[in-house]
Amino acid sequence: MKYIEEFRDRALADKLAEAIRVEAQAGRGRLYRLMEFCGGHTHAIFRFGLPDLLPPQVKLVHGPGCPVCVLPMARIDAAIQIAQIPDVVLCSYGDMMRVPGGKRMSLMKAKASGADVRMVTSPAEAINLAQSLPDKQIVFFAIGFETTTPPTAVVLKQARALGLKNFSVFCNHVLTPPALRWLLESGKDADADVPELDGFIGPSHVSAIIGTKPYEIATSDYGKPVVIAGFEPLDVLQSILMLLRQVNSGQAKVENEYARAVTRGGNIKAQELMREVFFLRDAFEWRGLGSLPHSGLRLNDSFAAMDAERRFPLTVEAVQENRACQCPAILRGAKQPADCPLFGKVCTPDNPIGSCMVSSEGSCAAWYSYGRGRKNDEAA
Repeated sequence: MKYIEEFRDRALADKLAEAIRVEAQAGRGRLYRLMEFCGGHTHAIFRFGLPDLLPPQVKLVHGPGCPVCVLPMARIDAAIQIAQIPDVVLCSYGDMMRVPGGKRMSLMKAKASGADVRMVTSPAEAINLAQSLPDKQIVFFAIGFETTTPPTAVVLKQARALGLKNFSVFCNHVLTPPALRWLLESGKDADADVPELDGFIGPSHVSAIIGTKPYEIATSDYGKPVVIAGFEPLDVLQSILMLLRQVNSGQAKVENEYARAVTRGGNIKAQELMREVFFLRDAFEWRGLGSLPHSGLRLNDSFAAMDAERRFPLTVEAVQENRACQCPAILRGAKQPADCPLFGKVCTPDNPIGSCMVSSEGSCAAWYSYGRGRKNDEAA
């Protein structure tokens, strides 16, 4: 970004904070519960100390915007099972290697036990590995929201063009709008253990791909405002102010604070690429949210030969979460990290019990790194 310090100007932040306080006071004592859907926003909020600038009426609720966090343990166990197949090399992003699956096993522990698991920073590295190791089966453990899905599609097309027979993808890409709809629908049910929210701070990187249009379901079907926000502190504060103004005026629309990177239509080329390579699963399991219809992607039939789920027989069953870990409730906004009895004690970044403490986008990791003990959030 050419201009970054301008988005971290303390004087401007103080002015925005004062405007937020004035707008919150206009609500005459009402509580504003705003969910930041993206884990990147959660970390920015705590990194820059934004809760200290907000009035007590404004409560930020952490959402399921961490793709590492929402992947259920059964899918991690499946990846471990693939990695343990002879002559298979499983390529994974670093965060996923540390997330515990069933029986506290992780890819990192599987690697220590002899499985060939290798950390990559992009799917292109997996392609290079397949070319350099023709006698091995290279499997890329693909995860992420719409942001990381197009790069996976690109390498699949590259692998097909290169005629690689030893490359496949274990696809775990999930979509943001179905999770948003689930949160809105569940928030209407008093027995669903999901908070009723007043508005959403919409994700930025995801929105750069899909645009702002998909979030219009929140406004048209549920009457909840959405503001797409950038990651800098002034972005987030401005978005909070925009949400409060909508709520106070009785409006519900999608606004784009991050107009420098996001458009209503999004990245059309990336969307076409996704449609070319993937199709929607009937349903996909999310940690904390359950099975959500049409929320996950799978390789379409033209790429069936590179689908690890079709290439390798998997016999993984659903796994019971650690009952003491509150990660599922945290992901649906029902609890905060400090509500978990394991947080900061048994569960730390060096010894994660739940996925929310592992990922660089996890809310527990954000609290532990930047915000543990912040009074505003402990009272939320």
